[in-house]
Amino acid sequence: MVEESRHAMREGTWNLMNTSTTLARSIVRQIIQAGITDVVISPGSRNAPLTIALFEASQKNLITLHTRIDERTAAFFALGIAKASGRPVPVICTSGTAVANYHPAVLEASHSNLPLLVITADRPAELRRTGANQTTEQARIFGKAVRYFADVSGPAYPMELPFNSLKSGPVHINVQFPEPLSPDEESDWLGKITVTPPQDFTRKEAGTFYTKSTRGVLVIGHDRGGLSVKDVEEFSQTLGWPVISEDPLSFPNALSHASLFLTSKTITDELVPDTVVVIGRTTLSRSINRLISTARKSIVIDPRILTVDSDRVADQKFSALPVVEVQPADTEYAERWKKYSSRAAKKVADLSIWSEALVAREIGVGIPTGTALFVSSSRPIRDIEGFAAARSGVETFANRGLAGIDGNISTALGIASQRKETIAVLGDLSFLHDITGLIHQEDINLKIIVINNNGGGIFSTLPHRGVDGFETIFGTPHNLDIAKIAQAFGLMTSTVEKQSELIAELSKPVVGLSLVVVSVPDRESNADNLQAIYSSMDSI
Repeated sequence: MVEESRHAMREGTWNLMNTSTTLARSIVRQIIQAGITDVVISPGSRNAPLTIALFEASQKNLITLHTRIDERTAAFFALGIAKASGRPVPVICTSGTAVANYHPAVLEASHSNLPLLVITADRPAELRRTGANQTTEQARIFGKAVRYFADVSGPAYPMELPFNSLKSGPVHINVQFPEPLSPDEESDWLGKITVTPPQDFTRKEAGTFYTKSTRGVLVIGHDRGGLSVKDVEEFSQTLGWPVISEDPLSFPNALSHASLFLTSKTITDELVPDTVVVIGRTTLSRSINRLISTARKSIVIDPRILTVDSDRVADQKFSALPVVEVQPADTEYAERWKKYSSRAAKKVADLSIWSEALVAREIGVGIPTGTALFVSSSRPIRDIEGFAAARSGVETFANRGLAGIDGNISTALGIASQRKETIAVLGDLSFLHDITGLIHQEDINLKIIVINNNGGGIFSTLPHRGVDGFETIFGTPHNLDIAKIAQAFGLMTSTVEKQSELIAELSKPVVGLSLVVVSVPDRESNADNLQAIYSSMDSI
């Protein structure tokens, strides 16, 4: 515990103020002193000591307080702030089911190594297993998904918040608050507080990557293993190999449309690399993973091999970007990659039928420079990988830790709270999954683009297509008017049904929270269109 609390214990002043208030103030002081700037809370009685203390701190401009009524969306909102800021973000709730609603975001943070500081309020331990209201076993409720756990009990458990553990993922602090839960006296407990600079959450170099191979390929997973775009770009330039990126909008030196032209076995066989370096995870395209499997030697660079991905298979593994010692790349081999990328780009440029592929192409081109972009899992992120041309000037985010469609609106809002203008591209089911995330009181500029094909479009591109009962168990058509749903939440809305309308919407400034519904052809037509595009790659 901080020095003030130790002094209070020695002097016996814990009895002059209720235990819960003193403990809460100690925690809040540590949060502020660590340089943390944003905290997300949900209303509740048992967490009142913390939320009251945080409100007092926010009134002195020592912290920015974000309130969300839904704990699940609150946790994903905090996750979005952590993604955009790179700083730890505390998320605080009351006891009971509120805690369980944090679990999806905690799992995403765990598989992305994001610094989510989960602080859950609890009844005193003596009330557990007694039938007491809103009391359950919250201790270790997140299991192995957190890097550190503590069950804190008033003055009997002096402690300091484990900020160092946040460098490798989420941390859970379960705090037992006995009644009374409101402060019973005033004090200048925030006086003379010292704020330290935020901790450095970057990882340093880890060894040397040496190879004699001249026919190598660098594959960058969408989340880069949490490594910065700048550092990865510098690494790729030093390496000098052809670059494939699942996120083409962050790496202008990447080969556009690799996931498309590698669907051709003939092309893949011609481009088999001797060595492949993978940064992060490759979770989007079978074609790229198939290429990786053909390499004689594979290298993985990902901080998660120390935490959640400890069984990753590779000939050599690094937990951070290594020093590079390589031979000059085979020029003829690199030119072959450029040739197929150029030919695929011509095919993509010739697309004229209104489809999800064309929508992804136009989004990639039309997002203004300096805009942050969040892309939801399922089809949108795969379509942008395949049909958006490589470019710079866009800061891209996605929840690729576990690639869920839950919490996407809230994550995008969290990112938008840290950026001037943000665009989110979601599927219709991702939007519907998190509509309570639209309940907010933030000054945020976010435009949500919903690709509406009335159901789970990705399943029409998978082997499940055509099974008995497909529409009921996979297609899940919702038959809802998404624009009207958004209007009920007070959003400005528009609907586009053709290319010119989409281009016009993308060119408009992002002001406040708005929604654009992109109505596209039915899912079966889209699957057929994709298959035709993939088949055409054999002839480029």
